[in-house]
Amino acid sequence: MPGSASGTLALLHTSPVHVPVFETLRDEDHPGLGLRHLVREDLLARAREEGAEAVAPAVAAALAEAVDEGASAVLCTCSTIGGVAEACAADLGVPVLRVDRPMAAAAAAADRIVVVAALLSTLEPTLALIREEAAGRGVALRTLLVEGAWERFEAGDREGYLDAVAAAVDSVREADVIVLAQASMADAAARTTTPVAVLSSPRPGLWAAAGATASGS
Repeated sequence: MPGSASGTLALLHTSPVHVPVFETLRDEDHPGLGLRHLVREDLLARAREEGAEAVAPAVAAALAEAVDEGASAVLCTCSTIGGVAEACAADLGVPVLRVDRPMAAAAAAADRIVVVAALLSTLEPTLALIREEAAGRGVALRTLLVEGAWERFEAGDREGYLDAVAAAVDSVREADVIVLAQASMADAAARTTTPVAVLSSPRPGLWAAAGATASGS
């Protein structure tokens, strides 16, 4: 059932395509939740070249700006820098969440997990997060990088991007759950034919962030 929340949630994006996605989810599930979008494409570009830790000061500054402007909580929608953002929470005084943690927690309940990504830089942070959520329980983790998909995304070919991701997902065998590691992949789930559960991050991530916003407001 849709629910309402008070307070303002800031979302740190590394692509503008995420803005309408989260606006739609807010309207469907969390009417009354105020959203403020910060789009910083440069953070992902730098993280891909230099590593996520290299952009930690810039991420911290962006988050601090959001808090200074009244955010009750912040949600980072980029899996590559999500861990860096999450680590800033202690210094900011408000909850800072990474969009993929609820998805990872759900995936960690399975035994055989395949992580699908279009960016190499996303794979290791996602694997580390699933292992963390598995809390020492032995899980079999495999990865699948969708070659050429990110180039389509960057070129603005969203349909081609989603079709490529869906085709990659449908090629997976011997898995209990398939994880779409990037928020931009979420709509590909509806294009798949696999009987395996396919998890994406935007909706569960926003639910968690809406709860944190209500608690922090």
